[in-house]
Amino acid sequence: MIVSYDELKKLFMTILLQHGMKKEDASLLARIISDNTLDGVSSHGINRFERIVSNIDSGVIDISSSLEKTGSAGCMEIWNGHFGPGPVNAYRVMERAVDLAHEHGIGLAAISHNNHWLRGATYGLFAADAGCIGICWSNTKPNMLAWGAKESSIGNNPFVISVPQKDGAHFVFDSAMSQYSYGQLQAHRLRGEQTPFPCGFDDEGALTCDPGTVERNGRLLPMGYWKGSGLSVALDLVANVLACGLTVSDVGKMGDERGLTQVMIAIDPLKLNDSSTVESYVDRILSDLKASVSIDGRPLRYPGERLFKTRTDNRENGISVNDEIYSGVLNLLG
Repeated sequence: MIVSYDELKKLFMTILLQHGMKKEDASLLARIISDNTLDGVSSHGINRFERIVSNIDSGVIDISSSLEKTGSAGCMEIWNGHFGPGPVNAYRVMERAVDLAHEHGIGLAAISHNNHWLRGATYGLFAADAGCIGICWSNTKPNMLAWGAKESSIGNNPFVISVPQKDGAHFVFDSAMSQYSYGQLQAHRLRGEQTPFPCGFDDEGALTCDPGTVERNGRLLPMGYWKGSGLSVALDLVANVLACGLTVSDVGKMGDERGLTQVMIAIDPLKLNDSSTVESYVDRILSDLKASVSIDGRPLRYPGERLFKTRTDNRENGISVNDEIYSGVLNLLG
């Protein structure tokens, strides 16, 4: 099914208001979910919407809560999300990091007791649009194998680095610590596809490219094997040393994936260099990458490049969404 961006955003907004969300929060959340879908990341957009509404109705997401600043020191702040809407809180905390960066050159805002932020690139893109380098990450419930373990005990902890470009086609590296996120596994399964590379382990402990198997048994493969496993632990450590929130292990005891800890960092490069110098380095590095010889003849892309093209195409031609998913969202209308 093809739907327009505006149609999709209006639909999300209507449903969120019907389920009791405050208008300002509903407007921001509807935009974030629509933007993710527009960018071709339905796994962290429309495909998650029914679950979000269910979590609102069950109280996993507390829509009556308010974001609270609990500490600050110069260019650093600590916030408590009080189990509110994750993307809304994360967006506003990155907004604070950007404000701090414009004032001090760098800003860091860590948030505890938040909920799932959907797509980390949302906050990297926000920082880049504001002219800042963005660095952010979140912990998760235990949903990935530590290297050598039989059961999941660490998180796939998404990590983002963004660098602004003057034309808006920003560099955005957005990666979970697993080779594939659960959202990507769902997207491959819905298309009836195997993953191009192993995504986890089957029930016998062998590597598999079957997304349905790994969705079911939760045996995600860390990216880079032991390296992704180690980085996952490092991110959980730093986030909670800063925010004093719930660790991956703590989140696993909550019953639902809630109360996550996230870190937002923004850096204003123009505090150190002029815009022409910054732009020349970005252009040179990305041009060098794209000038590399492709192994299969297809042009090489930098992280985030395809996103910009997908967004433009979908705005002009409409967004393709899964019929079953869209029907499920329509059924939420009161």
